[in-house]
Amino acid sequence: MKLSDQFTKANTLRTTVIIEIIDESPTVKIYIFKDKQSTKAKPGQFLMLWIPEIDEIPLSILSATEEGIISVAVKAIGDATHHLHAMKPGTTIGIRGPYGNSFTQNQGNTLLIGGGTGTAPILFLAKTLLTNKTKKITIITGAKTKNELLFTEQLDKICQEKNKLITTTNDGTHGIQGFVTEPLDTLLSQEKFDAIYTCGPEIMVKKIFELTQKHKQPLEASLERLMRCGIGLCGSCVIGKYRVCRDGTVFNEKQLEEIKKEIGNIKLDLTGNKIPI
Repeated sequence: MKLSDQFTKANTLRTTVIIEIIDESPTVKIYIFKDKQSTKAKPGQFLMLWIPEIDEIPLSILSATEEGIISVAVKAIGDATHHLHAMKPGTTIGIRGPYGNSFTQNQGNTLLIGGGTGTAPILFLAKTLLTNKTKKITIITGAKTKNELLFTEQLDKICQEKNKLITTTNDGTHGIQGFVTEPLDTLLSQEKFDAIYTCGPEIMVKKIFELTQKHKQPLEASLERLMRCGIGLCGSCVIGKYRVCRDGTVFNEKQLEEIKKEIGNIKLDLTGNKIPI
């Protein structure tokens, strides 16, 4: 199949129904549905999910099976996501995608760092690395409080025997008190990683990038930005010379170096104006 044909299929709106909804935390729900087009989705890619009569929003893919069972994690933070949280199984939604590039996959000593719902693609990646028999996986995940930590049971299963899970909470109710960057500086000074991956709030990504640069270690980061089209036309997700939806969402350390002045500092609003983060 030609790339143009693949793009046309991905960009065609498909309707499906919500099969199951799982309460992952007080503010985050997992939505499970069928979508054949997303069967071969890779960690780091995203979907545009249409909520009829409301809006269309970008969501990182949490999981994708060969049978076309897809899941995404959604936090209620705005009008569209609050409407989605009010939906029930059997409700019709629309899907476009999958879009964007994906994390590269390394079989050496790897470090994965997730914050908030950014932990969703990190979990997807961790499961893929485990399947591919990656040598060692260390995962750092964080949230404001214990109740907001996501996917802890699944991450615990991955981090048995040779692998390691580090959790942080801002209020100290679970794991290390502070942000995910609290244990990172020490860890990077003690251990050399073949690959480091992260996804989460942009301010978190900025700090992680600074620490990996300090310790001269590699990094791939999935950036979360405002996206209206998902195909690089609207420009709402532009950062520096890159369109996050088409050129990302995953960027390596060389690309991050090019846009470091904007990461965690500046974003575009709905009108296209640059505003502080």
